Amino acid sequence: MKFRLLVLSLSLSFPLFAQDSRDLAFLTARDAFRAGDRNKLERATTQLGNHELAPYVESYRLRMWMDQGDASAMRTFFERNEKSYVAEKLRVDWIRWLAKRSTWNEVESEYARLIAPEPDVVCINQQARLARDDKTVLDEAEKLWLTQLEPPEPCRPVIDALVSGQRMSSDDVWQRARRQIEANRPGWAKTTLNYLPDSQLPDSRALDSAISNSMGYLVRQPANWSSSRAGRELAAIAIQRMAANDPRAAADELDKLKSKMQDSEKQWAWSQIGLQAAKKHMPEAVAWFNAAGKTTLSEDAYQWKVRAALRAQEWGSVLKTIESMPHELAARPEWIYWLGRAQKAGGRTTDADALFEKIAGQSNFYGNLADEELGRSVMPPPKAKPPTSEEQKTARENPGIRRALAFFRLDMRTEAVKEWNWSLRGMDDRELLAAADLAKRNQIWDRAINTADRTKNEHDYSLRFLAPYGEHVRPAAQNQSLDDAWVYGLMRQESRFITSAKSNVGASGLMQLMPATAKWVAKKIGLREYNHSQVHDTQTNVLLGTSYMRLVMENLDNHPVLASAAYNAGPGRAKKWRAERPLEGAIYAETIPFSETRDYVKKVMSNAVYYSALFNGKPDSLKARLGVVGARTSDAPKDADLP
Repeated sequence: MKFRLLVLSLSLSFPLFAQDSRDLAFLTARDAFRAGDRNKLERATTQLGNHELAPYVESYRLRMWMDQGDASAMRTFFERNEKSYVAEKLRVDWIRWLAKRSTWNEVESEYARLIAPEPDVVCINQQARLARDDKTVLDEAEKLWLTQLEPPEPCRPVIDALVSGQRMSSDDVWQRARRQIEANRPGWAKTTLNYLPDSQLPDSRALDSAISNSMGYLVRQPANWSSSRAGRELAAIAIQRMAANDPRAAADELDKLKSKMQDSEKQWAWSQIGLQAAKKHMPEAVAWFNAAGKTTLSEDAYQWKVRAALRAQEWGSVLKTIESMPHELAARPEWIYWLGRAQKAGGRTTDADALFEKIAGQSNFYGNLADEELGRSVMPPPKAKPPTSEEQKTARENPGIRRALAFFRLDMRTEAVKEWNWSLRGMDDRELLAAADLAKRNQIWDRAINTADRTKNEHDYSLRFLAPYGEHVRPAAQNQSLDDAWVYGLMRQESRFITSAKSNVGASGLMQLMPATAKWVAKKIGLREYNHSQVHDTQTNVLLGTSYMRLVMENLDNHPVLASAAYNAGPGRAKKWRAERPLEGAIYAETIPFSETRDYVKKVMSNAVYYSALFNGKPDSLKARLGVVGARTSDAPKDADLP
């Protein structure tokens, strides 16, 4: 089963309200707007009445007439729909329109009223400030120099101003280009290198060769390649590109060239070899990272340096690397936890416990592990009081929630989710719980879960960890001898219980089954006359999904961590990611090369702990569930063709 990004189809799995003539008028207005048919849009508008989505139709009309630049009509709309999602999105488009006409004063005025500016609009506002010679813009842009590697087009003038203002040296330009090369954005690296003085620019054909034909470039580079910085940097870039495919070959080449390279260039090249080796779980990764000395690492490289040390059980390196991370990165729960583990391994238990306390109680993978390090059980907190009738009424009457429900009713899930999420802004715990309860009562399971997930002090974990479709899931799990908490934990992560969920690679339903996987499982379990349309049937989807979970477990040491990884990324990868020796389950999970699968496995396993506690009324242990992942073996799988 391929790893994938979940997207949602438009058909709904629940009834809200029947569509009426005003719903049809809205759909007609939307279609007219998309087709650019003003007359049809005006006719539909007259039939809309006081429909919940009338503000959207008004925004359609304003967009169609935007070229006339009627600022007063825009201001009237913004005032009437202040702080709403529809007003925010229209204001963003209005700012973009104003920017094309360089009406910078109006851009700044409208920007000040935005609630959540988008990246390109931030840069448009910075352009407006530059137009009145506000140099503080360049201070802000400096902070994004190494992080905004693919800037939106409106950011280009700001970056140009940063360079022309002599805020960026040649060293800064090369450092940014290196980051872009590391992030596999060679086109953007070429753009960045154009900021170098003409006398320092690398030859464009040589740069293309170093990027696209690294070994050939290194073999054919001129004898005096090391006499210029550009020549040495291109060699380092070629080494980086080689390392992505073969770190050992790259290390061999760097050994030949390093005497002619300066520390900055060769240390960056070693860091790139270490990074790629760490992602491939190669034992040399730690040594190659060490050869990089104190070169500044990207966030990705810092994290993989720690992961390589974890797999090698080099706790001293774990500690030093996390302590050298930028503050914001080191403050993430995973690195607080692993720093605590490193200190504990070094006998500094008091310091370790202080770190575990920082994240203990958080309802996530590392919060759970920190609790257990402190000897505490993982249990849901006391359940908050149910929403009062008045709180329920307030949720029902919230204009944004009403618009979201209307979108759900019209099978416009993407718009519904955006409107729903926007409406939660600024809500306190009681309001969030009432909104989550409303979503649950309308069987909008994903919004119920995600809304309840936002509470800070009052919680209802029966909403955070909903368990719908029990009439199908519980018997299927029991028939497959599977832990129903793990099954629900996986389903929660796969689809948030949306029966119509569909991934960008074609996985479908509650358990996100790929067509080929579903067909293979159906044949394996003897499901006669199976056709792919049946995968959308809840009972069939659960039967096939739980059967696959059982087969994966049987082929992977009956280990739920391996099986969870396999469910997302395939059993072959899950096996390959094991080490040459037994590995703590938490380290296996943290060192999964695919970021999606790594996050997925952590969440599935933490979900299972909470489902178990809710189902059984007693604490569960994440550490026990993670256990130890056995060493890599050459044993053939039970099912050689397991997809």
